[in-house]
Amino acid sequence: MTQWLLDRTFRGASGDEVRWAVLGEGQTDAPAVVLLHGTPFSSYVWRGVARALAARHRVFVWDMPGYGASEKRAGQDVSPGAQAHVFTELLTHWGLATDAARPAVVAHDFGGCVALRAHLLHGARYARLALVDPVALAPWGSPTYRLLGAHPEVFGQLPRDLHRALVREYVSSASHPGLHPAVLDRLVEPWCTDEGQPAFYRQIARNDQRFTDEIEARYGELALPTLICWGTQDTWIPPTRGHELASRIPGSRLHLIENAGHLVQEDSPAELGAVLGEFLAGGV
Repeated sequence: MTQWLLDRTFRGASGDEVRWAVLGEGQTDAPAVVLLHGTPFSSYVWRGVARALAARHRVFVWDMPGYGASEKRAGQDVSPGAQAHVFTELLTHWGLATDAARPAVVAHDFGGCVALRAHLLHGARYARLALVDPVALAPWGSPTYRLLGAHPEVFGQLPRDLHRALVREYVSSASHPGLHPAVLDRLVEPWCTDEGQPAFYRQIARNDQRFTDEIEARYGELALPTLICWGTQDTWIPPTRGHELASRIPGSRLHLIENAGHLVQEDSPAELGAVLGEFLAGGV
């Protein structure tokens, strides 16, 4: 598969090393777009969309602490609350924290919660917001997800082959047509190292519904162009949540992507990229 390398680092108040990159940075006057991944993924899922958008934008990508190429360690706070703080710091680090430099933000899965918390609770400024199958409304978390999160110390000690099989099955279920084997390998591999296996269960344990409960009542305050995209075959978070979320955000638009599961970036990258491109260019 095509190489995907985050060649820069950042350390914020948490002390965790965050790996990031920017595509299209030679276009100094081009508008900025920041892409947020979800769980248990990394910025790798955005590679196709990021490269397409980089033709007209400066595209910032990053792996959240505890994910992908970023630092993973025992005791690390990888909750959506902590990630929102890191994201707010990164916007300042990137020079995107002023009104004049406001970026567009595109967020998938629990990256949606992170982006919403940064904006509503920490004052992060965005020009536009696109939410792709986001974690934003209660209830969320399947029985299996809750079981894994309730016993991270137990599952963290599974034999390596059994752990890998569990992660592969879990990640595979995010796609409707199925993931290319090389893509699945790339998504699974960060969780199958000595530090990655406990990190996989740690991030599930930290993802508590209270992080969306704290902001749900404030979605009506969002006063910026907002696009919501949803895969019609998403079995992780049903498309009905997309309709509900759109009803709560004034002026937002819902775009359903047929035959795509939760990982819309992998299932329908061309359609998602086209819809996002139109939205970022100022389309409704």
